[in-house]
This record gives sequence, structure tokens and C-alpha cells, in this order.
Amino acid sequence: MFQVGLRRYLLSLSLLVSLFGLSVSAIAQQDAKQAGTDQTNGGQATSQTTDPLKRPISEKQKKENAKALKQELSKTYKKWLDEDVVYIISDEERKAFKQLSNDEERDQFIEAFWQRRDPTPDTEENEFKEEHYRRIEYANEHFAAGIPGWKSDRGRIYIVYGAADEIDSHPSGGTYERPMEEGGGETSTFPFEDWRYRYLEGIGQEVIIEFVDTCMCGDFHMTLDRSEKDALLHTPNGGATLYEQMGMASKAQRFNGGLESLGPGPESAMQASKEFDRLEQFAKLTAPPPVKFKDLEEVVRHKISVNLMPFDVRADFVKVTAETVLVPFTIQMKNRDITFVNKDGVQRGVVNIFGRVTTLTGHIAQTFEDTVQADIPAELLAKAAENSQVYWKAIPLRPGRYRVDIVVKDVNGDRVGTWSKGVQVPDFADDRLEASSLIVADLMEPVAAKNVGTGMFVIGATKVRPRVPPADGKPMIFKRNQKMSFWMQVYNLGMDDKTHKASATVEYNVVSATTNKPVIHTVESTDTMGNVGDQVTLQKTLSAANLDPGVYRIQIKVNDNISKQTVDPTVTFAVE
Repeated sequence: MFQVGLRRYLLSLSLLVSLFGLSVSAIAQQDAKQAGTDQTNGGQATSQTTDPLKRPISEKQKKENAKALKQELSKTYKKWLDEDVVYIISDEERKAFKQLSNDEERDQFIEAFWQRRDPTPDTEENEFKEEHYRRIEYANEHFAAGIPGWKSDRGRIYIVYGAADEIDSHPSGGTYERPMEEGGGETSTFPFEDWRYRYLEGIGQEVIIEFVDTCMCGDFHMTLDRSEKDALLHTPNGGATLYEQMGMASKAQRFNGGLESLGPGPESAMQASKEFDRLEQFAKLTAPPPVKFKDLEEVVRHKISVNLMPFDVRADFVKVTAETVLVPFTIQMKNRDITFVNKDGVQRGVVNIFGRVTTLTGHIAQTFEDTVQADIPAELLAKAAENSQVYWKAIPLRPGRYRVDIVVKDVNGDRVGTWSKGVQVPDFADDRLEASSLIVADLMEPVAAKNVGTGMFVIGATKVRPRVPPADGKPMIFKRNQKMSFWMQVYNLGMDDKTHKASATVEYNVVSATTNKPVIHTVESTDTMGNVGDQVTLQKTLSAANLDPGVYRIQIKVNDNISKQTVDPTVTFAVE
């Protein structure tokens, strides 16, 4: 029995030793493997420790980083919409901004948003924008109460309308002698403030706004009910009005379901008749500020057909994304049609412009308004009569049919002109060769890097000022001492499977409309244009002096050698 037990014990001990040996061996092998790995990658590990910028990044990490960046940028635009301009942006502008599909469009929208509110568009400073952000900063410093100052009612009114002309402040509440229009008598109040504005545009004169802090926490909210500041309002026999003290009324009569609970008084009937006025004022105070050029907006709204102020308009189309098209509208006015007024030896003409783009269902897609000012030395006004003032506004739109209404007002001459037309925004499909508008320009030049995509007449990295043909159907005119430029973009060029490059030829043909024969013919290939992808921008400049007086057609023909497709837009112009 003893021998059997001893054999079992020795067998168990042998198994334990064997298992322990295997474990030690495995640990040793793992340590050796780790040491070998560290030795092999030692240089790289040291490099990663000393220079983290050189660490290799996987494609997955790159996508995650790009996604994080996009979310961060989206927060910036969301803050602009929901904080910076939440009180001054119109419903139409908000809807239009939410329809934009990329950051370039949003940046252009924001720039235009501030431009249309700039009181002095002919200067570099935008006083409205600077004052707006100053008011936000002031509101955050003075009206915060558990929430940022810009979110408070006092902050909102201050941001939109500025400082009040007078403020009757009761920061601690306390004893209050009611004026007769509030029923008279003495009571105790919560903290409150009355802001008085002598005049607010679009609202009226002698505007008084009351803010009450019923929670005694510094959060003053705007109120319609002047009895809300009464701390004894619901206290029996407390804070009686003049009629209540005289036994001519009871406190229960205050709660009759009206707008206010002031109680009967000598001026009760008069105050009751003003309830609708107070409601209208409250609604106006909570709405965005009115459109700057309201008179021009009314012309569009009521579709008044006048044409006392002549002007010409052209619309172009440039692809931005698969779902968005940039539509620049160019408005041209002759100096002879603008009324100039002499000011210190300088003749000044001022024109206000209002535009509205609507869908076929009547939904407002975009609005714009601006001022064009022309200053011409008095002695040169006669010579400049045939020159023109040109205004340019680029609007991002989705493909589809729109109605465009533009109103132009000659401020000094008090004349108004209108232009209304249906516009078909093309759908630049991804599966076929497409081209933007062929723009014939009287000015084309590169812009500084900081101005790419922004500013008047800027498309991408180029400033292109279109020449506008007259509304009577005649061609646009160039003088022989002028230069003319041609600008066009081509989309969806085929890519070679082996070289991953485009292969296309571009023909420039200037044809005489009289003889129908080409007078200029040049050909170039994408092979000589550098690194061309599936999109290419074509730019050419020609001196009108090379052409005899007459009417011509410019045709740019693009032949895609890979997809075997062709585009060949044509524009007519004249040389004098």
C-alpha cells in the first residue's frame, strides 16, 4: 500500500516538473523573440520616439483623420449659423445655407452675407460685421446668467438693435410706485429693466422693452406682461392698485385672461386697445432685421413691370460638385443711364441692386442685394458716357429650372428697371463629356493665393469679367484697342487605363459671320498642358486689333480621344 502511494506521488512530481520546464522554455522563447524584434526594429522605435511626425500612417487612420477634420470644420459653420448670426439671418438665407454641399460654397455664402449688410461697400472695412461681433462680445461680458450672454433676451436685443437710449434699471427689485397706465398704487417687484429706444427701423418710435428676473438669478427675460415683475401679484390684498385701494375693483379682476394682469385703472380701456400693438411689437422684435433695400424687394414681390432704368444681364454655369452648379449673374449698366451728382468736383452715381431666385413652386432659393457706386471726375463724365458699370454675383444652385427677378434702382434719378427670366441650371452628369459656359471676357487675370475663390468676378484662381451682350439680341462689342479673353472648363475627360492620363485635342476657331470662313485657327493637346486630370480649364487671350471690323463666332471644340466624345460651344461677338 505504501509503495503504491509512493509511486503515485513520484509520478505527480514528475508531471509537475515537466510542465514547469515547458512553461519556462516558452517564456524564454517569447523573451528571445521579443528581444529579437526590439533589436531588429530598434532604429525605427528610436525614430518614432524622437520624431513622431515620421511615423507611418495607415489608410484607415488617414480616413479617420480626414473625417475628424471634416467634423471639426462642420462645427465651425454650425457655430456661425446657430450662434454668430442666429438673430440676424433671414429664414430664406438659413434655408439656402443648409442646402449648400461643400465648404467652398459656404465660404462664398458667408462672404456675401456680410457684403449685403455692409453700409459702405466701397471701403475695405465692413462696419456692420465689426459692430455685430463687438455686440456679441459685450453681451457675453454683461448679460451672462448661467447661459452665455448672447443667448439671453437682453443679449439678443442688444446684438440686433444696439444699446438703448435710456435704461430704467431696478437690479434688486423692491418698492415700486406703479405709473397710472399700470394701475397706480405701490407694490414690491422682482428685479427688472425697461429699455427705451427713441426709434427702431421697422418697429417704430418710443419703443420700450421690459425684462424681468423672476427667478432672482440674473436671467432677465423679455416680457409682454408688465404685471410679471409684480412680486405681490398673487398675494391676497398685497400690492393693491389705486382702484383696489379705493374699493372700486377687486384683485380677482386682474386675472381675466387678458394679455396682462395689471388690474382696472383710470387708463384700463386705453391700455386694452393697445394689446395688439404690443403683440405686433413683440413679433417684430423677435424677427430678423428687415432687408436693406426693401423698396426693391417690393418690386419683385408685387411683380411690377417697369423698365425705366435699362440694364443687361447674363448668366453663366460652372460645375462645383456633382450636385451643385455655380451660377454667376453679370449685370451691366451704361454710364449714360445712371444719374450722376457732382460732389466736390467728382460725379457720383449710385445704383441699388436686388435679386431673387425662386423655384417653379415659388420657393425662394436665394436673394441678393448690393450697391454699385461710380465716381468719375467731372471733366471726364462726357467721355465716359458710353462706358459701363458691371456687377457680378455668383450663386450656388442645384440643377433645375428657376425664375430670376432682378431690380435695379438709379438712386439719384429715382428710376427703377426690372429683369425677369427663367433659367435652366444644367445637370453636369458624370458619365459624359461636359463643358461650362464659354465666357467671353474683357478682363482675365490670375488672382493672389489668398483671394482664390472669393471676390468679384473670381472663378477659382482666375478673375474673369464677362462682356454682357445687349438685350436686343445683338452681339457683344469689342473695340479694336481692347483685348478679348475666352474662358471655359471641360469636365469628365476620359482617362487612359495604362497611363492614367487624359488625351484630348482643343481647337480654337474664330470664324467670320459674313464669309463663314475661319480667320484664326489653333490646335493644342492635353499632352502639352501638363498634368491634366478629368477636368481642364481653357484660357486664351486675343487682341481685337488682329481682327477687321465685323461680326465673328468663337468656337472651342474639344475632342476626347479616349471616350470619343466632343463638345463645341460657340459665342458671337463684334469688333468695331
